[in-house]
Amino acid sequence: MNSPTRRRVTEDKTWVLAPLLELPHVIHAAVISGDGFIEGCSPGLQRDSAEGVAAMMSALQGAGRAVTAAFAGRDAAKLRQTVIESDEGFVFAIPAGENTCLAVFCAPEVNMGVVAHHMQIQVTTLGKKVMNSPARDIGSPA
Repeated sequence: MNSPTRRRVTEDKTWVLAPLLELPHVIHAAVISGDGFIEGCSPGLQRDSAEGVAAMMSALQGAGRAVTAAFAGRDAAKLRQTVIESDEGFVFAIPAGENTCLAVFCAPEVNMGVVAHHMQIQVTTLGKKVMNSPARDIGSPA
């Protein structure tokens, strides 16, 4: 008889988002596991939306790694950042340790460089406080 697979319980990482949510034009942020689960999200993000974001971001990160590897002709190519631009604004996602990414949704008028810089700071902070992996793991091979 097989027992159901259980997802490991992780520490809530919402605290790492607070400095990002203070930036002008940042609307939401989330820490997402590679298997598509929310490990922390901004207070205003509804649960259903957060779960959808987590599932889609996990798939998008995997697709990004695969596309990069295919274009580069190297299986060891690593994803550093994913940016989506729409008429609603921008989504930024960066690897944040082993099997985790940090994603931020911003209004169209956001200063992209400021957000990217502060995301890197928070990934480093997250790595120092709770991760066993290096603070800035730039992705796993596709």
